[in-house]
Amino acid sequence: MTTNAKNGRDQDISRRDFVSGVLMTAALSGAHRAGAATAVPLTSNVQADAAQSSALSNASPANYPPLRSGLRGQYPGSFEVAHALRDGAFGGDVTAADTAEQYDLVVVGAGISGLSAAYFYREALGQKTKILVLDNHDDFGGHAKRNEFLHAGRTYLSFGGSMSIETPFPYSHTAKSLLWELGVDPTSFKRYERSGLLQGLTRGVFFDRENFLADKVVHGWGSRPWRDFFAESPVTESVRADLIRLHESTQDHLPDLNPEQKARALKKMSYEKFLMDKAGLLPESLPYFRGAGWYIRNNMQMDTCPAYVAWRAGAPGFGGMAIEAEPVFAADEFHFPDGNASIARLLVSRLVPAAITGTPNQESIVTSPVAYTHLDLADNPVRIRLESMVIRVEHLVAPDRGTERAVRVCYVQDGMAKQVTAANVVLACFNQVIPFLVPALPQDQKQALHYASKVPMQITNALVNGWAPFRRLRVSSIHAPNGYHQEIQLDTPLSIGGYESVRKPDQPVIVQMVRNPHVPGLPRREQHRLGRADMLATSFEQIESQVRLQLDRVLGPAGFDSARDILALTVNRWPHGYAYTYDTLGDPDVPDDERPHILGRRAFGRIAIANADAGAGAFVNVAIDQAERAVRDCFASRGLI
Repeated sequence: MTTNAKNGRDQDISRRDFVSGVLMTAALSGAHRAGAATAVPLTSNVQADAAQSSALSNASPANYPPLRSGLRGQYPGSFEVAHALRDGAFGGDVTAADTAEQYDLVVVGAGISGLSAAYFYREALGQKTKILVLDNHDDFGGHAKRNEFLHAGRTYLSFGGSMSIETPFPYSHTAKSLLWELGVDPTSFKRYERSGLLQGLTRGVFFDRENFLADKVVHGWGSRPWRDFFAESPVTESVRADLIRLHESTQDHLPDLNPEQKARALKKMSYEKFLMDKAGLLPESLPYFRGAGWYIRNNMQMDTCPAYVAWRAGAPGFGGMAIEAEPVFAADEFHFPDGNASIARLLVSRLVPAAITGTPNQESIVTSPVAYTHLDLADNPVRIRLESMVIRVEHLVAPDRGTERAVRVCYVQDGMAKQVTAANVVLACFNQVIPFLVPALPQDQKQALHYASKVPMQITNALVNGWAPFRRLRVSSIHAPNGYHQEIQLDTPLSIGGYESVRKPDQPVIVQMVRNPHVPGLPRREQHRLGRADMLATSFEQIESQVRLQLDRVLGPAGFDSARDILALTVNRWPHGYAYTYDTLGDPDVPDDERPHILGRRAFGRIAIANADAGAGAFVNVAIDQAERAVRDCFASRGLI
């Protein structure tokens, strides 16, 4: 790489120096338009509260996106241009008004990967590097979305997507270094957690009358003897005996195979097939295992989850089986009240200091106000332009030419097509849209980018009057295997940076609900596609009705009344949700370098790709690592490394 941040003259810096030097430098140095979101028709006192200023942001929903309720995530108004692009509306040559803006780098997507790419690029080339970040939403952060509720003069925070810093594998040097530079220490989470507030509460399961004998929450899942747990469950005697047998079993259901053979066999059968064909589960017991979230992540269901994955996650049925295990590596976990939105905010504070005053750290960022009007000022070296959907990215000249005006980027803002130019472009949007943005990509790369099917997910946050019903039921979280939302939980009790979340049972609290739509019996990627279609076809009013119905059924016997107790509601809908991860059932067994995400992320001239899809993992560190790789691709395209 050749660069000099002070005088612009070139000097040689090796690839190794880029990692060990540039990425450590900072660590060592110590209006949303009306109608774009659906308003939630709730109680009059919440409408009055909405007119007040946020205790954290001193703003209103009109100019401060986190305060907006109703349908969020990929909300109406954020994706229509993208769907028009998919359907051919911008085929051929794109005519766009020239803004005359020229940048060193344009980033498409203001999620954690896109913001990280902007950060790495500028850290390497200097603080005066001109960067534009474009995003089709009214807020930055991508899936790392912040929800705020204002009630009785107090602000309540929650996450609307990406929840925590956590992975089943260690963080890379790059990812750990960036967190350190941002002032985040993942090992310090216990300092802020207030788990004692929920002492005595357990995880529960909601048995529904459609699949069992009655509606009932049973507490103590995984924390008391299975015989005691199922003794209180509203199931038939045969199902009760069947479930107890499975959970307590020490039987080897693959007795003729050695541990290595068992592992291979379990990787090639679904957990549902294992339960039915090997463990002898009764068909009437099967509804207990439906829904995502039991033991597995990323919207795998019983019929799409390899039995090996279920075993590794602690699912029942394997108690008497010796199975060869692959090594497990853990990383430190950290959870902000607004999830990983705080990571996005910390990145923005470094990129656009005018938007977030001071130099926030992991504590102060929680209550730091954001001036959204300062994100896209002409004087900013780095500008973040929201509500701007990119529709074309193309080279103006041969990619190997040394020009600084190499790539044209067209986007739609306020209904008008506009264009800017840049020396480099990083596509930090999701993979499936990239072939439509860059029609000149090779066909095999387009095919690879289309392979993965994003995991649809919905995170619903309800501000409720109090959590006394949870205490009466002796639970802090509830799994509803057959429910509209499969997970219902109290907000994690935290005290950080002057912010307090869960407090007394009679005071307001956020109840978080997670939905993974699925269609049993189909391949996993097809289930994702149909789940996505279902999400897009469902209105906020329909979702609100389902929320009220479900909470009344689950919590009603403990005194909850949705008409009285729901104070506000925000639905974060992610039809194009989390990055697709491979599995041993639905994906071909090919060498790693032949995986679609590897083939799809190849640099194309001055255009590089950075997103969680490019790493096949829906984790913060994957997004960061892919950003660093894409920046390397950018510098290589200009002969800087």
